[in-house]
Amino acid sequence: MDTHFTVTPRFTVKMLEKALNLYTPSLSEKPMAEFLVDKCDDLGFEDIQIDEVGNVIAKKGSGSPKIMLCGHMDVVPGKVKVRKEGDSLYGRGASDAKAPLMAMLFAAASIQNNNGTVIFVGAVDEEGNATGIKNLVKKDMGIDYAIFGEPSGIKQVTIAYKGRLAINLKINVSDSSHASAPWLSKNAIQESMIFAKEIRDKLEANQDGKTKGMLLTATVTEIKGGTSHNVTPKECETTFDIRIPVDMNCKTVEQKIATLVKEISQEREVEAFYSILDETEPFEAPHNSPLVRAFTLGIMDVEHSRPTLIRKTGTGDMNVLGNQWNIPVVTYGPGDPHEAHTIDEKVSIEEYLRGIEILKKTLQHLKRLHDKKMQ
Repeated sequence: MDTHFTVTPRFTVKMLEKALNLYTPSLSEKPMAEFLVDKCDDLGFEDIQIDEVGNVIAKKGSGSPKIMLCGHMDVVPGKVKVRKEGDSLYGRGASDAKAPLMAMLFAAASIQNNNGTVIFVGAVDEEGNATGIKNLVKKDMGIDYAIFGEPSGIKQVTIAYKGRLAINLKINVSDSSHASAPWLSKNAIQESMIFAKEIRDKLEANQDGKTKGMLLTATVTEIKGGTSHNVTPKECETTFDIRIPVDMNCKTVEQKIATLVKEISQEREVEAFYSILDETEPFEAPHNSPLVRAFTLGIMDVEHSRPTLIRKTGTGDMNVLGNQWNIPVVTYGPGDPHEAHTIDEKVSIEEYLRGIEILKKTLQHLKRLHDKKMQ
């Protein structure tokens, strides 16, 4: 590699364009992984590897703190013609999340030895089953701080994501009857509707005046029941997707559901069983952590205004990693989140370039603030 390799804004835009030309839906990330390995090599990274599930992992710099910059290489299905129009660069993954990923790559590349260690990760399957991140959290990597690359817009830092509980509720009534004599038996679908309403009303009660980021929501997402058009259903299954804000946890919500299911089934005299399909705890980064402060300063350096710290209503990789490793984690990246998954996805080139600068500054501030904290 030529050591006088200079990374110009033009070069970073060209590389993002190249990345967008690689169409990499979930679990078909190999072309993007090979492209990143190649770039990491050009940019002087060390210990470059592709792990057992296909994540790219590379190291730059040395000393403490150890910071992980993790973006994802996969995109949702559907091609978008790659092209430049004015300040916009179009392509599938332009905002979600190849602009954040490439911005992280170039910010990481700027780290000199003894200024902290950056572990750059291109993860697989974020849009699918999070195979990449689940494999990553199993390793003990000694990371102090982590940043996830998702489009947040460059003046917003995501500090919290809700948790999620997915529940399957099975209702069984003792008998079915002919639809012409419905009074002869209970109807499992109707009973399920009664359960669904009760559960939702009780879980969502007393939340007046709360912001959307702090609301507990219980939503019915699937319903299966009935065997024939003229027979009353004996069984019905309902799936609930429950989002849990950062001031609550899965356990207490689960206990509440257990109690409710028991009470309603006694009252209605029907059998009810529930099982847990998914359980992800909510996560919030401590606001006074060096990571959040470094971002605030980095954004002020470039944008000359304070960023907004936001709580998202979704659930992300940040939850898995933050809770497992118990470290400060935020999600950040250039790009408009509303462009994600759209049919003509694009990113502002200007915002992408400023995103790189903000990440560079943030890494510098983080080194200084971390050292100060350790003194």
